[in-house]
Parts: sequence; structure tokens; C-alpha cells
Amino acid sequence: MYSITKFIKQYPTDDACLEGIMKLRYGGTELECPKCHENAKFYRMTRERAYVCQHCKFQLFPCVGTPMHRSRTSLQKWFIAMHLFCTSKHGVAAKELERQLDVTYKTAWRMAHEIRKWMADVDGENPLDGDVEIDETLIGGYRPGKRGRGAEGKTVVFGMLERDGEVMTKVVPNVRKNTLHPIIKENVEAGATVHTDELKSYTGLSKAGYTHRTVNHGADEFVKGDSHVNSIEGFWARLKLSIRGTHVHVSGKHLWKYAKEFEYRYNRRNQPETIFRDMFAAL
Repeated sequence: MYSITKFIKQYPTDDACLEGIMKLRYGGTELECPKCHENAKFYRMTRERAYVCQHCKFQLFPCVGTPMHRSRTSLQKWFIAMHLFCTSKHGVAAKELERQLDVTYKTAWRMAHEIRKWMADVDGENPLDGDVEIDETLIGGYRPGKRGRGAEGKTVVFGMLERDGEVMTKVVPNVRKNTLHPIIKENVEAGATVHTDELKSYTGLSKAGYTHRTVNHGADEFVKGDSHVNSIEGFWARLKLSIRGTHVHVSGKHLWKYAKEFEYRYNRRNQPETIFRDMFAAL
């Protein structure tokens, strides 16, 4: 386990953090210069978060393209925040970052949202294939009135999960057929076997080139042969548990970032010690 003690020992100062970014993104300080194309040694600049080529003096800024670019917050604090995000099972609240990093709530809130957006960018959206479970869920606080699909004050999150593979989430305005089908066709390979519940919006997937299997939750049917959506529902359960227990409330405007954070963590569930490194190496 990549403990916080080991982490801080590896990155004890801002200089060590910048050197770490340089190594993770470019392999170190000896590389081919992007400008003069010479094999060069890049030297650390004293007043900038940058390195300079020994030959043509080209400046390389390792933080460009990351949430830390143009940020005046300590690099080590950014690193600790990312470590907490990558190793936590239930997410990290901005108030927790405020306490742990000794920063203002405004700074902590911004850091948290920038890291979530970065997780979404790094994770990407690889096409899904094989057996793919498809489902949607509603997230939002309790309100009196209609329950289930169509309830007021709720935000719809649509998900597709490849068994033994990755999960993909999308915040959508509704669960209508003309909303869901284009997302499925864009992200699930033709010929895949898709598993859904009985929602009528999923009708027509067979004609779209998929093997479509369903379970009827309304009739208390949750498994039929190898057809079910239990895996994606398990993902929803963890996401909702985090929102209720860690964040208490998430606005519909920002919900997509929280879903992408959990998507990122799920997709790298078998390589927990490489998550932090991958956030830089994938840039």
C-alpha cells in the first residue's frame, strides 16, 4: 500500500514534487529538446517552476496541462490532495482538504474540482465491448411527491459497465430513447451483448446491432441466466454512499465530476499504487 508516510518521504518539498512531475511526464531531465532537437540536459530554473535546455535555453514547464499550472498553492499540497483522492474509497470533501492542507475552503474547493476534472481527462473514454451492463440512476435529496423516474429535484446519471472491464458515466437530461441510444451507439462496440432492465427506452437495441438481454425488475426478476445489471448497480451504490456520507449534497451542475472521479477509481481498481503516477504519465 502506498501510504501517506511513504508518499511524503518521496515528495518532501516543492522541488521534489516538480522533479517528480518532470520524471513522470518526460522521463527525467535528460531528453531530446523539443526546440533544438539535441539530446540535452535540462537544468532547474530558480524562480520558475521550469527547466531550461543547456543548448538553446528552451524552457520546459512540467506543470502546464495540469491543475497546478498558474496555481500559487504549494506543489506538495497539490500532491497530498491527489494522493488522498487516489487512495480514498469514498472520495474527499473540500472541508477535509481544508483541514488536512491548512488552506482556505475556497482553495480546497477549487483544488478538489480541478483534480476531479483531471481524473476525467486522464481516464478518457475507451469503447466498451463484450458483455456490457447498462443502467441509469437518480441522484438528489429527498423531496415529497413522485418517486422513481420523473421525480423532481433529481439528476439522471447514465452508466455503461463492461464486465471485467471499465465503466463509463454520463449525466443526461432524461432517460428518453433518443437521449440514451446515441450514447450507447457512440461508446459500445457493435456486436456487444448489452444487459438492461425493462425500461422501454432500451427497446430497439437489437436492431442497432447489439444482442439485447433484459431482466424485469418490476416483476422482481433480477437475474435471468447470465443476464443482470448487478455490477453497474453496485457502482451506483458506492457513488451514492460517498455522496451521502462524504459530501452530503452534490449539485446537479457539478455531479458529472463526482461520477467521473468514481469512474476513474473503478477503472484502476486493480492497480491502486499506480493511480497517482498514471495521472501524470498519461498526459
